[in-house]
Order: sequence, then structure tokens, then C-alpha cells
Amino acid sequence: MEFSTTKLNTFLFLKLPSAFFCGVRVKSISIEKCVATVKYRWLNQNPFNSMYFAVQAMAAELTTGALVMYQIKKSGKHISMLVANNKGNYSKKAIGRITFTCNEGHAIEEAIQKTIASGEGETIWLKSIGIDEKGDQVSEMNFEWSIRLKQ
Repeated sequence: MEFSTTKLNTFLFLKLPSAFFCGVRVKSISIEKCVATVKYRWLNQNPFNSMYFAVQAMAAELTTGALVMYQIKKSGKHISMLVANNKGNYSKKAIGRITFTCNEGHAIEEAIQKTIASGEGETIWLKSIGIDEKGDQVSEMNFEWSIRLKQ
């Protein structure tokens, strides 16, 4: 798969429709960074007039997972990936458009090189920060990704 925002958003529609219909969209991706947004609306609300935590987690996971996919593709190897663990911290009500950013592409590249060199699986924690339209942090999500060379 080519790594463009259009291709990733099409992938989202076909393979992760709940995230797509909640409004999660990739806005940019590069070797180092992935940015996704989601806007608070009726479909993704909680009873407290803000965005449901799971919707924030979907957008945050997408930023980390898309970077892992990007780096796997770049490596040219067949590597499996799986979320092994996650942690989240919600510091403010999420209303309006929330922008999630993961900028840890370099760490993913290192982990992939280690797994290729050793043939052993690796795990890596990746962070995605959610910022509202005012520039305030609303959440911080951490995902532990497990990567392993396919035999």
C-alpha cells in the first residue's frame, strides 16, 4: 500500500469502519510523524458533552499504527504487528476538533532494524498526544506495539 493520506483514509473506511464513521481522518504522514484528527459530534459523544474516550483512543492508535505500517513497508520485510498494551491519560474535555500526533518514526525504525537483525520479536511504546483547537492537551495515549519477523 502506498502511504498517502488518501490511501490511509480509504484503508480506514474498509478495515476500521467504526473509526471512519466516528470521523477519524489521517491528515499527514511522513517517516517521522503521523497526524490524525477527529471532531466532536453527536456520533462520538459521551453523556458528559465531550468526545468518548474510545474515539480518542482510535485516533491516537491510528497515528502510531500508521507509522509502524509505514516503517514496515519501508523495510521491505514481512513483519507482523500487534498492539500488546495501551495506557491513556485524559486531562481535559475533548470538544471541537482534536489533533493527535505521534512523532516517533525514528524509534520504530530502530525497533524494526533490531527485529530484522536478531530474528526475535521486539516491543516498542509509542506516544500520541491529543491537542484541542485552543492548543491545550486533552489526552495522551501510549501504545505498546509488538513486531515480529514473519517466517
